[in-house]
Parts: sequence; structure tokens; C-alpha cells
Amino acid sequence: MMNLKRLAKSLILIILVLTQWSCAMNKISTNSTVKDNDKLVIAHRGASGYLPEHSIASKAMAHAMGADYIEQDVVMTKDDHLVVLHDPYLDRVTDVMEQFPIRSRDVFGQKRWLAIDFTLAEIKQLNMTEGFSVDKKTNEKKQGYSARFPLFKSSFKVSTLAEEIELIQGLNYSRGKDIGIYVEVKAPWFHHLEGKDISLATLKMIKDYGYKNKSDKVYIQCFDPIETKRIKSEVMPKLNVDYKLIQLIAETSWGETMQLKDGKLVPYNYDWLFEKGAMKKVAEYADGIGPWKPMLVTEDSTQGNIVLSVMAKEANELGLKMHPYTFRKDEGRIPDYAKDFDDLLDIFYNQVGVEGVFTDFPDLAVKFLEEN
Repeated sequence: MMNLKRLAKSLILIILVLTQWSCAMNKISTNSTVKDNDKLVIAHRGASGYLPEHSIASKAMAHAMGADYIEQDVVMTKDDHLVVLHDPYLDRVTDVMEQFPIRSRDVFGQKRWLAIDFTLAEIKQLNMTEGFSVDKKTNEKKQGYSARFPLFKSSFKVSTLAEEIELIQGLNYSRGKDIGIYVEVKAPWFHHLEGKDISLATLKMIKDYGYKNKSDKVYIQCFDPIETKRIKSEVMPKLNVDYKLIQLIAETSWGETMQLKDGKLVPYNYDWLFEKGAMKKVAEYADGIGPWKPMLVTEDSTQGNIVLSVMAKEANELGLKMHPYTFRKDEGRIPDYAKDFDDLLDIFYNQVGVEGVFTDFPDLAVKFLEEN
């Protein structure tokens, strides 16, 4: 009888110990999940390493791959529709030059076919493909990334912002997910010159689809600091919304943002964003920054010795989110200070301390975070 009592006590003790251990492990597991979710995978123009950028198919694939957010670059049409294109022009990713050969205009000395000169119905006639350039001598189309989806194969169309949001929300519903949208207001300076308030139109549509607060799964980004400040101080209050706002950062030489000075368009000068104390100024109106990744790691960096820029250090100190672009595994796209694509992700997620990365290969970033 005594042996049975001792056995019962021993079993109870074992059960108590195992229960406590299980609770502790569950707590560790839960905390790990929270920590992992703090690191975001942002599908750059969708799963653009596998399918034509900004195609609906690319967005669906990014959703299936488990990206946390899917990016939309937004420009306006002649009849005020919002379409998803990386550039204000159509000639880099469609057959607009063949279908509408005389509908171009001169843009800084180049013939370009601008979305704003076409109605949505006309744009929907176009065939969309992988990004390409045209050889001036031979007139042949050269694919930007030769190992990616072949030019003008299968069938892709330019999508509207509404179509993309409905796709992502529909997949969230059918797959039981909560994947967010990451919307860029593209070239607001250009749209303003054309008499169109693209920021107001874009944010109004986002609101109409149910996104209203910082807690919602949406980011707004813009390369134009003047417009980003306007979105914060004027557009969002007007619509009674409050979104997470990201200041994208470019090199002045890219001509990403232009402004009128003495009646002439000149590139916006981004130099102030690289100076000491700049991030404190950004923090006054934005929740984070979206820099080109070389802006966060200096040229002095080598394998095993990563040197952070002033921008990266200040952003970390201020708690500004950092979502650098663009992480690609294509040939020649891995910097010398990284051994391979995984090592590049490890450097930025864990050494630079970024909260998210824009990548053409969301599946690889998702896999990296799961395994690490």
C-alpha cells in the first residue's frame, strides 16, 4: 500500500514538472513567434523574381509564398483611374509602342509613352511583360534580367489598385491570412503638374477598402519628402485616417523626384538625408525610412566586418523602421561583403537591424526567417 502511495506521489510530481516545463517552452515558443513576426518580408512588385513585376499573377504568388506585405506602385491614367506600374510610363513593361506608335511625348529628351496620356480602357488593351529596354541601334528589346520570365510569353495585363486590393483581401479571406498592402504614391510632383492629386486619390481608395489606422495592414511610402510631409499634415487629416508612413530615399542623381525652380524642373536634392541629425527630422513626420540598401552599409564593409552608416545608426537610435530595397539573388546582385543571398539577409536583419526588406524573391526571405 505504501509503495502505491509513493508511486502516486512520484507520478504527480512528474506531471507537475512536465506541466511547468511545457508552459515554459510554450512561452518561449510564443515569444519567438512574436520576435519572428517583427521581421517583415515585403514582396517587391510581387514575386517579381519569378513573374512579370506588378502582374496579378506575381501578387498571387507572393501571397502564396507567405510575404507579410505586397507592394503596389501607383500612377494615374488620363481618366483618373489608379493603376499599378513602377513608372509613370508604359513602354518599359508593355507593347504600347506597337499598339499606339504615335502617342508618345518628349520627357527630358526621350520619347516616352506615359500612363497619364491613356485611358484605363486603352491601357487594358496592352500586353504586359517583364521589364525591358530597347537597343537604339537594332531596335531589339533586351530583357532586364535574362534569367527571369521570358518576354511577352503567356498573358498579363496592367491592373488597377482596386483590383490588387481586392485580390489580396480575397486571398486573405480564402486562405485565412492577414497579408498587408504596401502602397507607393508614385511621382506626385509629376501628377501635380498634370493637375492631379494622386496622394488624395490613392489614400481615399485605401480608406474605401477599410484601411484607416496604423494598426491596419497598410504602409504608405513616397520618394518625395515634400509630398510625404503633405500626406502627414494635410491628406491624412482631411480623410480622417492615420497610416504608417515611410520616407523613401533616393540618390539625387537618379532624378526620382523633380521640383520647379525658377521655372525649370531640377532634381530634388536628397543630400540632407545623409547628414547627421537627418533621421530626427524624418521622425517628425514619418514612421520609418525606405533607403537603397547601400545607404545603410558603408563601402568599407567586408565579409565579417559590417560598418553601419550614420543613417542606419540614427534610425536605430530613434526607433525608426528601416525597410531597405531591393534584395535580389540574380547574378551580380550580391555585394562583396556578403557570401550569398542568405548571408545578405542575415547581415541586414540581424546586424544592421532592419525591420523588413523589399525583395523580388519573397519565398527565400520567408524561408530564411523560418530557419533562423
